Amino acid sequence: MKMLTNKFFDQDAQELARALLGKVLRHRVDGRWLSAMITETEAYYRNEKASHSSLGFTPKRRAMFMPPGTIYMYYARGGDSLNISVQGEGNAVLIKAARAWFDKISPPENLAIMQQMNPIGKDRRQRSPDRLCSGQTLLCRSLGLKVNDWDQKNFLADRFYIDDLGIVPERIVQTTRLGIPKGRDEHLPYRFIFLGVPHSLG
Repeated sequence: MKMLTNKFFDQDAQELARALLGKVLRHRVDGRWLSAMITETEAYYRNEKASHSSLGFTPKRRAMFMPPGTIYMYYARGGDSLNISVQGEGNAVLIKAARAWFDKISPPENLAIMQQMNPIGKDRRQRSPDRLCSGQTLLCRSLGLKVNDWDQKNFLADRFYIDDLGIVPERIVQTTRLGIPKGRDEHLPYRFIFLGVPHSLG
């Protein structure tokens, strides 16, 4: 395990958005580590209209004004969303998507747990492994991450952390962010995508 420290998060938002691709989120649920490799991120700055912090400080947005590495979670599209504060007050990176990850810490049998936590529809059909974490709210649901548990908190080695396995993306696509309303700096190319993501170490 090589847990990312607050020093790592003390970077420019775009630089960190790139650097987080290939890192692995690990959250402990009922004694088991559920994991997902980060495949997509978005950078946000206080001085641009798409950012929550551009609207000013509120208690709900407090994490964006806290030191780099502070977890910022909020409700989006009917679910929980994971962000991390970065260098510069009011700046942050959104974890947009990931891929379920299995290794010695998070063995393949944990897939069933993640699928149970994030089913499809009222009949609770199983979601395919590639789709479990394919959006910001799906990701949080599959890992059991909740606003009430983690907003304005720091990562903890025994509960929730980001692991550096030394995987460096060979190809990163930079493009515009998703879901930004017209007139709110939707043209800015602050979204980063890891192409060719491995499924596991084995």
